[in-house]
Amino acid sequence: MNAFFATNEGTLDRVLRVLVGLALLSLVFFGPKTLWGLVGLVPLATGLAGTCPLYSLLGIRTCP
Repeated sequence: MNAFFATNEGTLDRVLRVLVGLALLSLVFFGPKTLWGLVGLVPLATGLAGTCPLYSLLGIRTCP
């Protein structure tokens, strides 16, 4: 279980995830004001945590 939550995202990957997550989340408050913007919580959370469960399942690592 510990390997499942090990850091597997590089710095660029994390920054892009946080930016995309914030952009999608902003759709809840600005623009079309739709709840679909809550999808942005997923990349935001994985970017802040530094780990992606899907990356773990597929054996992908973007960190050095």
